[in-house]
Amino acid sequence: MNAHTAIRTPDAAPAPALADKPDVHAMVQHETVLSPRFYTTDFAALDAIDVSPVREEWDAMIAEMVSDPNKLHFKREVRFEGIIEQLEPALRAEFIDFLVSSLTSEFSGCILYAEMARRTKNPDMKQLFKLLARDESRHAGFINEALKDAGIGIDLGFLTKAKKYHYFKPKFIFYSVYLSEKIGYARYIAIYRQLAAHPELRFHPIFQWFESWCNDEFRHGEAFALLLRADPKLLTGLNKLWVRFFLLAVYATMYVRDHARPVFHRALGLDPTEYDYRVFTICTQISRQVFPLELDTDDPRFRRSMDRLLAASQRIEAGKRRGGIAGTLQRVGGMIGAGLHFARMYLLRPRRNELPAKVRLQPAW
Repeated sequence: MNAHTAIRTPDAAPAPALADKPDVHAMVQHETVLSPRFYTTDFAALDAIDVSPVREEWDAMIAEMVSDPNKLHFKREVRFEGIIEQLEPALRAEFIDFLVSSLTSEFSGCILYAEMARRTKNPDMKQLFKLLARDESRHAGFINEALKDAGIGIDLGFLTKAKKYHYFKPKFIFYSVYLSEKIGYARYIAIYRQLAAHPELRFHPIFQWFESWCNDEFRHGEAFALLLRADPKLLTGLNKLWVRFFLLAVYATMYVRDHARPVFHRALGLDPTEYDYRVFTICTQISRQVFPLELDTDDPRFRRSMDRLLAASQRIEAGKRRGGIAGTLQRVGGMIGAGLHFARMYLLRPRRNELPAKVRLQPAW
């Protein structure tokens, strides 16, 4: 364990309470372009979804989810009391931000999936979304227990009412959630592998749960891969432009968000840039199962524009802190710059991908 780590033992002195507890409820209420969001959709459209073209793989996937491989995984023999409190202040703040953001993302999925299961009359969709809601609820609850051990648990009922809900068509839900689940797998497995190789950097026990946890994310992504492959028009014609947009939006959001947590990544022994491009590579390899194109994230032009988008995003945040007319001008300049560099990456020619006959993959990264 490194200098950040504090593991409670029966004879250990009580950990100090957080002198200035962060207002986690204000954190989840605050919305930015980068914040995890709550969504609603056209629930009636789910009734028309037909998974017949992928029925064999669909039934195998559902059977695996029904078996609930991680049913007992999210159990703790000991509490995590005192660990967050004894982290260095900068690391503590960024780690709490990471946990709150992760919880919000998991719980937003739970709420959306539960509502989809309740509203649809399609038996395949009803079964799938009940299973997804079960897993996401479990994940959100596990993160919240870690926060509660530090005296900063989130009232999930409050979260349900406080967040704004954004309407997305089902196809946009499918694109974004597929990528969210697969990139979630890639992020968690990359952290897990890093800490398996360097256990002295594991400053909180929650990271020990990441391997099996990320397999849930992988399975969820498989479900949306099958939904997309079941309806070929979602992956052809003008919809390819939406695929490119969501790929880039997810990558850019991750890049900006991760560079806002430098202390957190340093404590894990990770460089945010190297870590993010490793995650992009994993996600690109996985998404070949479903997307007819992929972004060339190794292209120097892509990387230059991504760094300039990051700098523009940082100017936006600096302008918010500065305030006044000068701050507003700085924010506007940053927004124009971010939009310009996003467009430059979007207009780079993607690589074509031939879709495989079989859709499903195994989490082998």
